[in-house]
Order: sequence, then C-alpha cells, then structure tokens
Amino acid sequence: MKPHKNLNSWIKSFEFVKEIYLVTNQFPSDEKFGLTSQIRRASVSVPVNIAEGAARKGTKEFIHFLHISLGSLSELDTLLLLSKELNFINKKECEQLIGKLDIIGKLIYGLIKNLEDRLQ
Repeated sequence: MKPHKNLNSWIKSFEFVKEIYLVTNQFPSDEKFGLTSQIRRASVSVPVNIAEGAARKGTKEFIHFLHISLGSLSELDTLLLLSKELNFINKKECEQLIGKLDIIGKLIYGLIKNLEDRLQ
C-alpha cells in the first residue's frame, strides 16, 4: 500500500528530482559537496516527505510533513537563484525550474487545504 504514488504532488516532485539530478550533473566538479549536494538533498526531501506523511496514521501528521516539503521548495528556490547568479545555470533554465517548483507548491498547498477541510 503506497498511497503517495497516486498524489499529483508526489508524482510531479519525483519527476522534478530526476530533472535536478540531470541539471546538477553539469555543475562544476568542485561543487559536488557544496551546492550540488544541497540542491539534490532539498529536491529529494520534497517527494520523500510527501511519501512519509502519506504513510502516517493521522491527518495532522500528514499536513506536518507536507509543510516540511514546502520548506524544501523554498530552499530550492533560493538555491536555484544562487546557481543562476553563479552562472551554473542560465536564466531561462532557472525560470523553467522555478516555474515547476511553483506548480508543485500549488499542488502541495491544495492537498494541505483538502486535508485541513477534512479535519473540520
């Protein structure tokens, strides 16, 4: 039983992680343990926390893990902007990635709203 696999927020964020790995493969090798690692960890955190929250018994716990995912999205936004400023990615690539982050964030916010409505 893996309820997270049916969630659009999990599906989109899982796909985003794969894209981030491809993008960060092009980063300078001396960033392997710096920005590359941090971006990858933050991106992985999003679907992982959605999955972990979905596996919890309580709705409040699930919502808590979804908020952690949102925090990771905010971290990623900053890290991608920094990557652009350091010329590791170009402006267009940065905008496309942040656009995908925004979509994932909206999906997570929608899921939180849906879960909160169930609690009332």
